[in-house]
Amino acid sequence: MFERKYKLILNNKLDELKINLENNYKDLAHKALNEYMSILEQLHHDGSLREKTYSRYLKIGEKYKENMKDYHH
Repeated sequence: MFERKYKLILNNKLDELKINLENNYKDLAHKALNEYMSILEQLHHDGSLREKTYSRYLKIGEKYKENMKDYHH
């Protein structure tokens, strides 16, 4: 029940990341990704996310990390 609230938080952060990437805001995109990963790890540490949900969102974050590794000024 509460997990839905946390998914919404993560999805909002992903939306922010996508918008920053679309607008070529490199610094803000990196910041949003770091915040996303930090929130994800905190929710996992607190036990707020099921393992399956955590794994799914972690894969998304890792995919963005890989795609953005050469994304800088």
